[in-house]
Amino acid sequence: METDTEEGGLSFEVEGTHEDGHDEGVFYNPVQELNRDLTVAVLRAYPEWSGRDVDSYLDATAASGVRGVRAASEGYDAVCCDVDPDAVALAERNFARNDLPGEAVHRKAQAYMHESHFDVVDLDPFGTPIPFADAAVDSANALLCVTATDTAPLCGAHFRSGVRTYSAVPRNTEFHAEMGVRVLLSALVRTAARYDVAARPVFTHATSHYVRTYLHLDSGAQVADEQVDELGHVDWCQDCYYREHERGLLADPLDSCPVCGGTVQTAGPLYLGRPDDPDFLAAVAGELTDELGTRETAERLLERIAGELDRPTHYDQHRLYRNWSEPAIGMDEFLEGLREAGFEASRTHYGGTTLKTDATPAEMRDLFVE
Repeated sequence: METDTEEGGLSFEVEGTHEDGHDEGVFYNPVQELNRDLTVAVLRAYPEWSGRDVDSYLDATAASGVRGVRAASEGYDAVCCDVDPDAVALAERNFARNDLPGEAVHRKAQAYMHESHFDVVDLDPFGTPIPFADAAVDSANALLCVTATDTAPLCGAHFRSGVRTYSAVPRNTEFHAEMGVRVLLSALVRTAARYDVAARPVFTHATSHYVRTYLHLDSGAQVADEQVDELGHVDWCQDCYYREHERGLLADPLDSCPVCGGTVQTAGPLYLGRPDDPDFLAAVAGELTDELGTRETAERLLERIAGELDRPTHYDQHRLYRNWSEPAIGMDEFLEGLREAGFEASRTHYGGTTLKTDATPAEMRDLFVE
């Protein structure tokens, strides 16, 4: 069933409002409006921030073409590619509906990307982006935008699927959202490095059951090696939540937890570097305008990410207190207590009870549990 919707000051024809990807017709997910609004702000901010002339944009798995049309409205030479002829026709209608130039191509995305080059390549498939990653790195000149919606494999909840898909060992920890972020970034960094390309994440968030990242690309073996050097492993105790991380592709796992003697699991290779660039976050925040329907949510998200400590894992305060068999205190009081004790502490965007700190779980317990 064809319906009309509006987004970003534009009008679109969509085939219903599909939120789970399994309905009939060309896929359109209204829940992803925040994702698309942030993409528009990124497209606005990137040229000046990077100092590069970026003009062309590919939506590699376009479906209804909303992303490509919105990129065209920002002045990009936009192409929508899809293997589904109905999706191609719908994208063409949506370009015409908004009186915007743009091309819709009926091709398999991987083949088209290997044959064509764009300043910006956007991967927003249903599920994992990894089958498209090699071709996307081959196609993108400057910026690679990637969404992954297969959070269960990424976060270790579907362990074997995560191993197969991402060539990494994910673990189902209490910092599961960040595990997913860093498994995805690791896979993308390693993919780019195979082509002597450095893929540096400049903005990454885990929101509403998906991970979204924007990677600034530079060519050269040396810069690619520098990104590979940001890979490593995390050892995590299932019993007391102690964890430590170490860079390097070879894992040196702990036999047992040095604090409680509990069972330790090792995850990796993970991307242990900063998943964002503070200057770029500020530039993106400056491009959020009133016609973006999720502007206030996007502003809060960027502010929270900008305030996060640069540490590769986070804690869930409620899980800590449950592990201590104690009732949790308020988050503001908890964070202030850490800071007053001389530790660094910040909230994270992963949830209302998540935080980053240089305090260990044992130090936090000693501080807050009598």
